[in-house]
Amino acid sequence: MDKEKIKDIPELPGVYMMKDKSGAILYIGKAASLKRRVSSYFRDGRGLSRRIGLMVEKIADVACLVTGREAEALILESALIKKYGPRYNIELKDDKSYPYLALTKSERYPRLIIVRKTGASRRADEKKWIFYGPYTDVKLLRKAVAIMKRMFPLRTCNRMPKKACLNYRIGQCLGPCVKAVSKKTYADIAKEIKMFLKGDRRGLVRELSSKMRIAADNRNYERAAVLRDRIMALKVVPKAKSGVTPYGELEELRYLLKLRRPLRRIEAFDISNISGKEAVGSMVSFIDGKPAKDDYRRFKIRFVSGADDYEMMREVVRRRYERVRKERLPAPDLVIIDGGKGHLNAALSVLRETGFGSLPVMGIAKKFEHIYLKDQREPIIFSHSSPILHLVQRLRDEAHRFAIGYHHVLRRKKIEEQFAKLDRRR
Repeated sequence: MDKEKIKDIPELPGVYMMKDKSGAILYIGKAASLKRRVSSYFRDGRGLSRRIGLMVEKIADVACLVTGREAEALILESALIKKYGPRYNIELKDDKSYPYLALTKSERYPRLIIVRKTGASRRADEKKWIFYGPYTDVKLLRKAVAIMKRMFPLRTCNRMPKKACLNYRIGQCLGPCVKAVSKKTYADIAKEIKMFLKGDRRGLVRELSSKMRIAADNRNYERAAVLRDRIMALKVVPKAKSGVTPYGELEELRYLLKLRRPLRRIEAFDISNISGKEAVGSMVSFIDGKPAKDDYRRFKIRFVSGADDYEMMREVVRRRYERVRKERLPAPDLVIIDGGKGHLNAALSVLRETGFGSLPVMGIAKKFEHIYLKDQREPIIFSHSSPILHLVQRLRDEAHRFAIGYHHVLRRKKIEEQFAKLDRRR
């Protein structure tokens, strides 16, 4: 294996998968630091058993899935081992008792609990429970359950009490005992926890994002905020390079926008002027979440007089995409406009005129940082800690920085010209 790839692995918690040259998975493991753990396999074989040493000789590639916490990595590791059955993962003895997560089948309002079972006793109880695991680290498993209680607040009581329990009061139970939740809503959350435990994080984020969007469209902002917080609680960490799967901001944004293609190239636009003077526009380009500075472009406003930001945005977007069409440059996977609904509509009208009307476009309004999409009347309101909002802000701020820089250059030049005229008059 090319050891240069290890340099790009992040020092974050997650799951790693060792693959041979045919792509078959040899081994799946979890780590508090992916970089340190993967690196440990390639240190001249020191400290490795003969069996693992033989495995290392076969490794041609390593794929990493980044998670928010090591406890979450434990859940994902177990789901992936069950799915792929890697050759070098030790098969646990059937007669020994191991910790499992168990979700009740027969109860009207299911519970998620930790149980200890042997292989035989687990099989005997499969009509009453859905089992996940086994897990080898019970302390980490308890931490994972504590995290899941915040994300998926199912009941934990053996018998439903007549009064609301403490968990309900602190937001870690939906309160079926006091009929604070409908049976359907509770069943939906039980379904979501199954997806989480199976390692289907992408599907879960996609489903929650869809529900959040529907709630926002129906102006049920309280429900949308709850769903938003559940998505944020998943703590999906960005970073995707050289075998590190992008469970991050770009993927979340893609799911939000319902896009089939990955968000590889994003272009962001901004306008800068003072009362229409020295008006300029900027376009910055990001590829795979990183600035592609060779593709940055700046525009001196030529055809708009006065402080008309919408017309300035139209001019800049038109000049950019007429050039893209004429020179057959790569079109972006997403366009971000600095501004609210008015700026977004101005850009959309030009994109349709220039033949790029199908491009995904979004606007971000400065004052409240609301996100506007081209097919929605109401904005999307994100938590200030939202990874999606941070991504869009980062691109918008870079476009703003680039525009402001050019605006200052023109202002300085104008002032210098004025002083030069005064000197000549003397």
